[in-house]
Amino acid sequence: MAVVRSIIEQLKIYKSKYPILALTGPRQSGKTTLLRALFPDYTYLSLENPDLRTFAENDPNGFFDKYSQFCIFDEVQRVPQLFSYLQTIVDEKKIMGQFILSGSQNFHLIKNITQSLAGRVALFKLFPFDFTELHAANLMEDDYVKMLLRGFYPAIYDRDIPSQIFYSNYIQTYVERDITELVSIRDIRTFRTFLTLCASRAGQLLNLNSLAKDCGITQPTAKAWISLLESSYILFLVQPYYKYFDKRVIKSPKLYFYDTGLLCHLLKIKDSKQIKFNSYKGNLFENMIVAEYIKQNYHQNKMEEFWFWRDSGGHEVDLIRQDDDLLNVIEIKSTKTITSDLFKEMNYFEALAKSEIKSKTLIYAGDDNQKRTNASVLSWNQLK
Repeated sequence: MAVVRSIIEQLKIYKSKYPILALTGPRQSGKTTLLRALFPDYTYLSLENPDLRTFAENDPNGFFDKYSQFCIFDEVQRVPQLFSYLQTIVDEKKIMGQFILSGSQNFHLIKNITQSLAGRVALFKLFPFDFTELHAANLMEDDYVKMLLRGFYPAIYDRDIPSQIFYSNYIQTYVERDITELVSIRDIRTFRTFLTLCASRAGQLLNLNSLAKDCGITQPTAKAWISLLESSYILFLVQPYYKYFDKRVIKSPKLYFYDTGLLCHLLKIKDSKQIKFNSYKGNLFENMIVAEYIKQNYHQNKMEEFWFWRDSGGHEVDLIRQDDDLLNVIEIKSTKTITSDLFKEMNYFEALAKSEIKSKTLIYAGDDNQKRTNASVLSWNQLK
């Protein structure tokens, strides 16, 4: 059964409000498939094609004479000079939905959009499948461990590719290629080590000095490589919420991977038993849930912001989501048994924030949703 992507409705809405739509996201997340199916009347052009790329680079005026409107330009960041021409064309013609841009290198795409197309483009991000999409297609498993291990990339579901095969190829074919195109990396083995070390720190505070030391690289190099992995949609950082309440609040971000299948592959976790008895189990579950919030936020175009909170005394709230001026506090636990201890960190934070708390939610590995006196309990697979 085909998976209907949640982002479709938002793309349809904003196609009539902006002259350009831009869709970015990791490679193999389904961008091309989605755009070609959703906009069949548009001419599709991939600038990965060397002939088209040469045409666009050497004769941009002739290129736009031929492809003047209602075109999808895929991997458009490969010909950055096109963006200035696009600005002139859409300003003159003022046609809504005139062009659709797509790309997988966020750094270059966003840079060119910011410089040339600000105010003219509606920007969207498409990630691997989220829970709501898989539920609608009856592809969700009851066991979170199976979902976590399998991962969420479309090809795994559409073509029934074993996860280990997919992710091994994905790293070699896409991750290493994109990174080496963005920056010169002399020793790809060192970069692979760095990527694995990042995986071992998923769901933890980012300590660049420790990461650099363990990898045998400099701290500035580690910082640059983290930025590259963010730009390639491999990992993301959640920043701390440090309004509360004194200098003891931790100000380092936490590191997460967008896809837990890739994360498990990097950690050499190949089956469910390895997860159930793995010291990373809690971190893997937390990573899956935090990534799910991020994916749904982008797919549904909610424009929400997320943080975590921790102080030097060890008190921590896993995720904070702002709703207007109020805070939704979220605790994530990989247990199936609900005990009073699971609420204590949220209660501690609530005592500090007081009237600024809108809701408290415990997300756990069990199946039943509950409404407690001072918090909601939500099963992991009911996250919407």
